[in-house]
Amino acid sequence: MFHSPGAIALHVGPVAIRWYGVLMASAMALGLWLGHRDARRRGIDPDSLLKAAELALLGGLVGARLYYVLFNLDYYSQFPGKIFALWEGGLAIHGGVIGGVLAGGAYAWRRGLPVRQYLDIAAPSLAIGQAIGRWGNFFNEEAFGRPTDLPWKLFVSPVHRPLEYAQSEFFHPTFLYESLWDVLVFAVLVLGLRDRLERAPGALFLAYLGLYSLGRLFTEGLRTDALMLGPLRIAQVVSLIGMAVAAVGVPLLMRHRGRAA
Repeated sequence: MFHSPGAIALHVGPVAIRWYGVLMASAMALGLWLGHRDARRRGIDPDSLLKAAELALLGGLVGARLYYVLFNLDYYSQFPGKIFALWEGGLAIHGGVIGGVLAGGAYAWRRGLPVRQYLDIAAPSLAIGQAIGRWGNFFNEEAFGRPTDLPWKLFVSPVHRPLEYAQSEFFHPTFLYESLWDVLVFAVLVLGLRDRLERAPGALFLAYLGLYSLGRLFTEGLRTDALMLGPLRIAQVVSLIGMAVAAVGVPLLMRHRGRAA
């Protein structure tokens, strides 16, 4: 059984340091370090990559928050001050990927830098960063699934339970399912696909997009707090689109590589 010890990691005087922020900062630092190493391995200037990555991180944070807020306008229109309360959670991964790609990609494109190779370098960092960041949901007691009695069930405090499940104590730890899936995606990208796809720039990023979307498609179906557009779960719709883009894009890039060779 899982049980969150609380959202606060420690207090420094009057300042509360939250696990969510600690994990996000750790994920970003690890992602930048991995990207720097891979850029050097590929013979790409790591300093130029890091400049693009810094903008991508900023764009990703803005995109992740805007995406989440847009699909929760009923709440944030009543409490606009909460829009900036990032430490409470509420970052949508799909919005983060879109915002990061737009910000970092635009910078790289304007500077004449290898955008598709940058995306390939970012792909493993995104996967492992998401694996780490998901544990922020655990400490905040959010992004969990429907009630369950499985041995790895998650205890959720009454204040965090959805009204329809107020009498239930234990729920699917969907944060854990997705974290484990993201670790697997990271391993597949680095150990199984990176060398094979290196001569087809952009293919590794599309492979990440497809693999991540496959796992998210299933975990999203269990969640009780999915972002909705009418009867549709937005993350599942976006995941289906991501899988389709990967299924078409990776073979096309590989075929183009074959002709170029």
